[in-house]
Amino acid sequence: MTDSFKPLSAQRQAHAEGVIWDDLVGVVRWTDIASSHLYAYDPATGVVDERKMPARLCCFALTHEPGVLLLALEKQLARYDTRDGTMVVLGDIEADLPGTRANDGRCDRGGNFIFGTLNERGPEQVASFWRYTFDGQLSRLALPKAAITNSICFSPDGETMYFTDSPTARIMACDYDAATGEVDRIRGFADLTPGVEPDGSTVDADGFLWNAEWGGSRVVRYAPDGRVDTTIALPARQPSCVSFAGPALDRMVVTSCHLGLDETVRGNEPFNGAIFIGTPPAGRGLPEARFGHGARA
Repeated sequence: MTDSFKPLSAQRQAHAEGVIWDDLVGVVRWTDIASSHLYAYDPATGVVDERKMPARLCCFALTHEPGVLLLALEKQLARYDTRDGTMVVLGDIEADLPGTRANDGRCDRGGNFIFGTLNERGPEQVASFWRYTFDGQLSRLALPKAAITNSICFSPDGETMYFTDSPTARIMACDYDAATGEVDRIRGFADLTPGVEPDGSTVDADGFLWNAEWGGSRVVRYAPDGRVDTTIALPARQPSCVSFAGPALDRMVVTSCHLGLDETVRGNEPFNGAIFIGTPPAGRGLPEARFGHGARA
């Protein structure tokens, strides 16, 4: 195991994703899509809080109200208050496509929630990337259709969006306007090893992109020009998402999954499905963008 990265608890999860540092509350949040649970880890106490959701929680965003989240459940957007457990459904996601569900997502630098969907019925590229604004408007971004949307993140100035269709093993980039949702100059950013899929990503304060490699047992830091800069090896086959954490944003949390691995593999490799925390060899994070413009969500 990488010396500086250790599991933050004894839990192992089938499909942990969407990890975010919530600086207003001081916890690390993530979801296990397979079990429909939302988790929060308090590094000050070591306690992991667990909340059952009414459907699979695929990704979520912080809001400007402490403890209130914007959720992308499998087929619905919702507002969820972690303080009292109340949930308000805000709208449907691809109601005309019963074979898709929400997948990766995060807020752009302007406070809009950008998320994508996933085709659960096969490899056909029928999923889309979506933009949900703070005034409740949902619109499709003019990006290519995908089978499994992932790696949604933004440059520090917010003018470049990164994304992928995971089975293509290629991270893409485009020019992006947070005010309008317009995209331009769609282009390749980084090509991964065949058989390895890019999963969740984040961008650090220097504009370098960190990607969790599903099937690659590592996290990779890419320079703004797409060059591989740093790698972190992990004892888990399927790293799924990565986030900076802690008051100084100098720590890193990486989720992993044991989804699809047989019992023999899981028995011989006990760290599959662990949530890892440690200090990366380079980089420092940016505060996670929150939904809205400082108003209550």
